[in-house]
Amino acid sequence: MIRSTSRRVLALFCAALVGLVLLSLVMAVTGSKMTRGTLLAMTMMQNVLVFIIPAMLVVRQSCPKPWHVMGLDVAPDWRALLLVAVAYVVSIPVLNYTVHLNEAMHLPSSLSWLEQMMRASEDAAQAVTRQLLENSTLPAMLLAVFAVGVMAGVGEEFFFRGAMLGMWRQNGAREHLSVWVVAIVFSAIHLQFYGFVPRMLIGVWLGYLFVWPRSLWVPIAAHALNNSMVVIFSWLTDTHRMTLDIDHVGVPTDGQWPWLALASALGWVALAMMARRMFFGKAPEASRME
Repeated sequence: MIRSTSRRVLALFCAALVGLVLLSLVMAVTGSKMTRGTLLAMTMMQNVLVFIIPAMLVVRQSCPKPWHVMGLDVAPDWRALLLVAVAYVVSIPVLNYTVHLNEAMHLPSSLSWLEQMMRASEDAAQAVTRQLLENSTLPAMLLAVFAVGVMAGVGEEFFFRGAMLGMWRQNGAREHLSVWVVAIVFSAIHLQFYGFVPRMLIGVWLGYLFVWPRSLWVPIAAHALNNSMVVIFSWLTDTHRMTLDIDHVGVPTDGQWPWLALASALGWVALAMMARRMFFGKAPEASRME
């Protein structure tokens, strides 16, 4: 049994690397063109091979009560799920404004080479995202919701919150430090530097949704909701069913003060404080999943 926390985390990333190699081999053997269908299939396979299986294997081999460490044995409280839904709506303006600020970031001229690399990586990631979100029909949109929303929510939460954060917490790591470190790793591993800050903030929120209710199903619900709504809003916009540009809600025009983003930030903090009072240290035995 792996006992050292650092060794556990190293084993987790090694297992993920093995899964990534397997995924690359599958792609090489099939030789499929990168169509939207292929990307959706690879996205689902990635979540299984790179995130879900490594997380379950490493935690099972290193912890005496793996499902408890990952928070899989505690059913989500309905109040937590309601709070997740409300917080999603409340956080839209401040996250949009943070995206706006992050995208406007520029490095010093001496680091122009690094900025060019970061921009190229960002453009490549956005190109893949646009291809995944090209949904002209309702069935295509629903398939994207399952692949990009549900599967990504389950896979990434199994890996980052359930396994990585769960093992650190089980070993007595400080609550705030462990939540923020995992959130930074979670954002960095996406290799989208101009979305780093908002994704890190989402990772922090997901981390607290794990350590306070002590149920992984809560951050899974929050993650899946966030990703799924991106797909749904993209479909509504592309098919001209919605005219509101949801990505610019909270982003002020030139010269205006970001009042809506500020109110959104304060509301999000208030909901976080409510969640802590409501759920911190409370995982009733009655909610245990057999």
